[in-house]
Amino acid sequence: MNYKKFLEKKIVVADSFGLNISRSALSPLLLPHQTDIVHWAIEGGRRAIFASFGLGKTIMQLEIARLVMVLTTKPFLICMPLAVVGEFKRDNEFLKTGHEVVYITDSDRIDDYQTKIYVTNYERIRKGDIDPTKFGGVSFDEASMLRNLETETTNYVLAYFKKINYRFVATATPTPNDFIEILNYADFLGVIDRGHALTRFFKRDPKKAGHLTLYENKKEEFWKWVSTWAVFINKPSDLGYDDTGYLLPKMHLHEIEVSNQTDEVIQNKRGDIVLFKDTTKSLVDVSREKSDSVQIRIDKALEIVNAYADSNWIIWHHLNKEKDAIERTFKGFDLKSVHGGQTNVEKEAALIDFSESRYKILSTKPKIAGSGCNMQHACHNMIFAGIDYKFNDFIQAIHRVYRFRQSKEVNIYILFTQNEREVLKALKTKWAKHIELQTEMINLVREYGLNSDKIKADMKRQIFSKPRSSVVGNATVFNNDTVIQHDPKNMADNSSHMILTSIPFGDHYEYSDNYNDMGHNKGNDEFFKQMDFLTPNLLRTLKPGRVAAVHVKDRIRYSYQNGTKFTTIDDFSGKTVSHFVKHGFYLIGKITVTTDVVQENNQTYRLGWSEQCKDASKMGVGLPEYILLFRKAPTGLENSYADEPVTHSKIDYDIARWQLDAHAYWKTDGNRFLSAEEIQKSDMKRIFNYWKKYNKENIYNFAEHLQICRDLEGQDKLSKLFMTLPTHSNQECVWTDINRLKTLNANQANQKKEKHICPLQLDIIERLITRFTMPGEIVDDPFGGLFSTAYKALELGRGSISCELNPDYYDDGLFYLKSIEYKINVPTLFDLIGEAV
Repeated sequence: MNYKKFLEKKIVVADSFGLNISRSALSPLLLPHQTDIVHWAIEGGRRAIFASFGLGKTIMQLEIARLVMVLTTKPFLICMPLAVVGEFKRDNEFLKTGHEVVYITDSDRIDDYQTKIYVTNYERIRKGDIDPTKFGGVSFDEASMLRNLETETTNYVLAYFKKINYRFVATATPTPNDFIEILNYADFLGVIDRGHALTRFFKRDPKKAGHLTLYENKKEEFWKWVSTWAVFINKPSDLGYDDTGYLLPKMHLHEIEVSNQTDEVIQNKRGDIVLFKDTTKSLVDVSREKSDSVQIRIDKALEIVNAYADSNWIIWHHLNKEKDAIERTFKGFDLKSVHGGQTNVEKEAALIDFSESRYKILSTKPKIAGSGCNMQHACHNMIFAGIDYKFNDFIQAIHRVYRFRQSKEVNIYILFTQNEREVLKALKTKWAKHIELQTEMINLVREYGLNSDKIKADMKRQIFSKPRSSVVGNATVFNNDTVIQHDPKNMADNSSHMILTSIPFGDHYEYSDNYNDMGHNKGNDEFFKQMDFLTPNLLRTLKPGRVAAVHVKDRIRYSYQNGTKFTTIDDFSGKTVSHFVKHGFYLIGKITVTTDVVQENNQTYRLGWSEQCKDASKMGVGLPEYILLFRKAPTGLENSYADEPVTHSKIDYDIARWQLDAHAYWKTDGNRFLSAEEIQKSDMKRIFNYWKKYNKENIYNFAEHLQICRDLEGQDKLSKLFMTLPTHSNQECVWTDINRLKTLNANQANQKKEKHICPLQLDIIERLITRFTMPGEIVDDPFGGLFSTAYKALELGRGSISCELNPDYYDDGLFYLKSIEYKINVPTLFDLIGEAV
């Protein structure tokens, strides 16, 4: 395979798992937009239908079930919320599928010899009562309710049905900014591995586990990818059809603030007496406020209902305490409560009775009846007797009545106290974001229709095609794909004296928004396949006998990536050694650089103290970094010398310097770009430096080390952001004194620019260049980043060739190179100390 074909294979689109069928095979009773979606879903085989309320998801799923049963001759399963079975049975009679809809509670009810449409509730499948191997296809109706289940339960449900080839999802309101939900659907459908998607599109929040942020430069690609396996549609015109009968009535949103004042002493969550209640977004505060204000909110709900006595109402609540207050306050009204203490049969019967106007007021929770139920024919008024931060439950509950075929204007009353304004503000912010992102998806549907091939063709534009280059002093730098730049047409044989680089750590991170990016690969195997195009040229361009120094780190594999319930380590450094050796390099050494275990845990959440105390058997240790030293064999093998040896004058390079270089433990001088936190931590710096000196000069004593750390903790000086007093090493193969802040990233942070994800410390770069090259020689960095290698090469009197794919890194790196070339240096710590003196 040539390189271009390799890159085009990396374009992320959903594969097809279905079969081509004639549109004439579909039921003529389907509306045009339903016909398009069903045809697209069957050909895809594993697809998501995100169609707005009232567009006919029930009918579409029934038709999909009929067609899958024709293809597989096996029954079809539809999983759904409570009270929706009746709607499927009614729509099945209208559609005349020729197959019976049968409600089941376990697999024993399934007739293996008949193709029937079996339906069940999520409560049954999460208990493992249903055997998926008996079905030819499965559809999750209102699948967004899976978010209400515990994470482990949701993962179980999604994984449980992966044994079925034909898999579908149908829901009206996937929350576009709830990326975990969307990735769960993709994982269930088998259109992408969740770990690959996380790496491809998202950056993690080191301060909040599980919080994902979509890379700004990946938004367009992400939603185009989603469009290859999911269709978002709000009305028929989104697919080019007439909207007659699909216009929503006006909705009136009534925000009613009730006063919750008290003469009692007010305490905050820490127990301190305060003048006003805490109105922050704390979940504890919200819960306390809801509990304290139940009766005043229910009294206001009664006042509203009394003003429109002839109307039917839904009263939504979240607490059992609220349910009890509603039943007590509305005693004598035609009201029924649907609650968790009832059987599923009782809940379903009560919900169906309300949908058919057999009583006037329904009182229930959004998590019980907020999904799937069609109440628009029975009701157009609802009251949220209380609010919380769960936007999806909120919006789903609204759309029980605000949906197509609603003939009256809808009234939504939201009751809250003056201390819950932040909660309401958060809900409205999420609502606005929800509309914004849904609009983006609808626009893609309008642009591409249901044509995945057209989307894929458009995404090919993201293959890098605009190379640039600059010369700064003796450094030549390129904004280009490093594979292309190291091609024989662009770089001569034996033209560099050293290779010094930090390679991408597999698919750990993507540095640019195009498919040339080495980080844009599915797993290490694919990463090294792309490296196969580069590494032979690194060997070709390096002078015989010279060194390639490669910075790497082993990879963390979380439980969802490795199929276990615990975190493991992927030996990425070992695989890197195998890769370079395969292409003709010889491994001649490894340098170990320790890292800060506390900082690592803050980013990975895998080494936590609390988990260590629960079960130490599952805990590993912090991951060091490595510098792998490879050598290209000399042309002649009569001796070990390079064709052009790296020689040093014994006058300039004395025995003292040799001893320090030969010993793999080299101290840093501590000078670095000024950090914003330097002054604030000056006291701890003195403590740190004293410990470092003491730890070096005395025999190590673990008990003493532990006691000093405990003393610091007792004074609230033991940092939770970094390891305050790390263990220092005198071993020649371990460097513990590398200044992790001494990178060009520190300057990026000071200028509020994007930091490079895997920076190579300037200390290491300087040591390696000095050791393995001579003045005037050329150092090649194929993954230039911010051009740290070129920066130090110029500073040390060497030349440099450096290649970087990311145009922003390239531009920032040019700034640093010019600052060295023209001696316009950024102030350093020692410069400022000198000025102060």
